[in-house]
Amino acid sequence: MTTSSAGQPLIPQPPATVTALRQAVAQIAPAALPAFTRELDQAADQSRQAFDLAPLQRFIAQWAVHVHIQRQPDLAKEFRHWEDTAETGDATQARRAASALGKILDDAHAALGLPPR
Repeated sequence: MTTSSAGQPLIPQPPATVTALRQAVAQIAPAALPAFTRELDQAADQSRQAFDLAPLQRFIAQWAVHVHIQRQPDLAKEFRHWEDTAETGDATQARRAASALGKILDDAHAALGLPPR
């Protein structure tokens, strides 16, 4: 992952296009590229089958949020912490983690001007 000066995003938030998001994922989270490609293929297939752009729109929104979080090292670290806590903690910790993850995701949606999840 690229490093940044204290508290600064690694890269600017890219436009919400497949090409720009793919480039951003390749730069800041290359291990996520296979999932990006697999999910893009699934969304494209669903859109073609249903003659509906909604699956592609959901895909773009999901990955724009992912990039928004991952391009900020401190936020990405916090997100991973809460994901780990949700998986390994007791029920009380899992509820707390779910709430924290939900807030991070809600904040990312708001920052990107996306409707709430």
